[in-house]
Amino acid sequence: MLNHQGTQRLETPRLVLRRFTPADAPAMFNGWANDPEVTRYLTWPPHRDLSVTRELLLQWEKSYENPETYNWCIELRETGQPIGSAGLPDVDSRLESASLGYVLARPYWRRGLMTEAAAAIVEYGFHAVGFHRLYAVHVVENKASGAVMRRLGMQYEGRLREAYRNGQGRFVDTEQYAILRREWAGSGMLYAAE
Repeated sequence: MLNHQGTQRLETPRLVLRRFTPADAPAMFNGWANDPEVTRYLTWPPHRDLSVTRELLLQWEKSYENPETYNWCIELRETGQPIGSAGLPDVDSRLESASLGYVLARPYWRRGLMTEAAAAIVEYGFHAVGFHRLYAVHVVENKASGAVMRRLGMQYEGRLREAYRNGQGRFVDTEQYAILRREWAGSGMLYAAE
């Protein structure tokens, strides 16, 4: 039985993971939502203007009323600057599983920040909520995303042919990884809930 608690504040050595607010729209739009290089492997195209980002954040703000919503703004602890998002968008309470998804602004790539954020979410998902299984998929060409999954200890489960439609509307192959609660080697000290 899962103990849904929604999107709680999580902290890591370099990051704070918190709920989005509409005030995050400019940072999100300018940081990653309108960057075609960042969004090329995602299911949505770059936001055409700030109003698209604002509207999305208003929807996300309402979604936090649901305790099964897990959607974090990733900000740098040192500066408070939002640099990406991560969450568990597809929750299946019956199977006690969820998918893990994430996106990070380009200037912050290759610093281990997404692995740090994702590890805090995995830890929270397994130990606070009680998920049995967490999984993630990445477009085959997005090798960096697969590397994050492997660093989390996720196991490769296979390739899904044309299982994903990218932001340009094209069907693409994905690779799937997963980890079970009993396999998670997290320390239990990676996050601090509010």
